[in-house]
Amino acid sequence: MTQVRADEERDDHVGGPIDRVTDLGKDIGSYIRQQRNNAKISLRQLAKLAGVSNPYLSQIERGLRKPSAEILQQIAKGLRISAEALYVQAGILDQPVGGPVVDAVRADTSLTERQKQVLLDVYESFRRENRTTTASDASASADDEE
Repeated sequence: MTQVRADEERDDHVGGPIDRVTDLGKDIGSYIRQQRNNAKISLRQLAKLAGVSNPYLSQIERGLRKPSAEILQQIAKGLRISAEALYVQAGILDQPVGGPVVDAVRADTSLTERQKQVLLDVYESFRRENRTTTASDASASADDEE
């Protein structure tokens, strides 16, 4: 009976700070596994590309280890995705601010992180170009009025 109470007491602490850190580790690990599977790269290949040991990468994917920002950057390079995507997933960075288009691209589960990043880069370049064109047009029309 005492054992049951001890287990019950432990259950009361579920959801505390330690558990949230563990959940982050599992989240980033499953995210890395998903990206690796999408890229059709074996665990061994990614470990080699990222410069980490095979067992260490396996532990990250299973949520047993929480990688540092430097290791995440190496893994991102191996997966050919943005390190920012992994930082956001790991809780190191906040989700970047977007709009309806950006949010839709990020939410699309059928795209890889690399595809999402390329789409967002193209979209942002068009927006910058249009802002420059709009500013030039406004300047030209102001000159015409004089």
